This record gives sequence, structure tokens and C-alpha cells, in this order.
Amino acid sequence: MSKTNNNQIVTATKDYQAKLVAPFAVLGIVIDEDWLTDIDYLPLDTKALAPQSYLAKEVCKQLEAYFTNSDFCFDLSLHIGGTVHQRRVWQAIQAVPSGKTTSYADIAAQLHSAPRAVGRACGANRLPIIIPCHRVIAKNGGLGGFMNASDGNPLEIKRWLLRHESA
Repeated sequence: MSKTNNNQIVTATKDYQAKLVAPFAVLGIVIDEDWLTDIDYLPLDTKALAPQSYLAKEVCKQLEAYFTNSDFCFDLSLHIGGTVHQRRVWQAIQAVPSGKTTSYADIAAQLHSAPRAVGRACGANRLPIIIPCHRVIAKNGGLGGFMNASDGNPLEIKRWLLRHESA
């Protein structure tokens, strides 16, 4: 599968500073200088890569802490690009506590936006788990999409994350 979005499951070659095996995918960690810039979901059969820098090691340590305790609060140097609207959406998502969800419509109302625009911002999130877009669901309680997909493995990842946080 070729890469079409930064947080879809990818097989494209990228300069990862770590590849951390998670229960649902291998997480490709991208660092630029002193900033975490991307976390990609890679196929489970991807070979792990030990952290290649201090920051990559810290990212892996904090992700592992989250997998042990879903209430873990990340404290990392993040490079959050994107448009003003996307950053506002991501900031709203980061305010949603672990174990809770919100809807695309609720965030849209809070930001005076539209649910589809919120969904597009979620799909453009380059730092999944850290910016927990999996906590955004459809107004009717359905999962909605995830990683710009409405079925398949991305939704299984979203289900896993939501189950982990509600345990």
C-alpha cells in the first residue's frame, strides 16, 4: 500500500528514528532536530527499529507508558504544522480526556466550523495518539472515520485505542 496520508498504514520508505511495535501496528517515529514531527502506522510485520536519538528514545518510552496506562500525559517537543483551522481542531482534541469521546459536530460547534472540516483536520493529524483524534466520533455514537478511512484496518486501530482508554 502506498502512502496517501501521514497517519495511514504505510509501507513507503521514510527516515524513521524508531519503529515501535504496538498492539495494533508498528509506530514509525520521525524526528526533525529536537521535534517529534510524525508518527506513522506501519504494518505489524514491519521490523522494529531501536531509537536512534535521545528524543526518539523518549517518544518510545512515553508511548509505552501510554500503552501501560491510558491516562498517561505526554510531555514531548512537538512540531505541529498545519493550517490555523487544523491547529485549532487539534488543540480542541487534546482537551478531550482519556476514556472520553467527543463528536465532529461538537468540535465544529465549539470552533464555529463544520463537521466535515473537523474530520479533514483529524485526517491530517501527523501525531496520532499524542493528538488523540481517535477520541472524535460521529454524533450518533458511531465510530466515524479514522485516518481518512471509513472501514478496514484504520477503524480497527481506532477501536483498539478507544477500548484501551475505557478499560
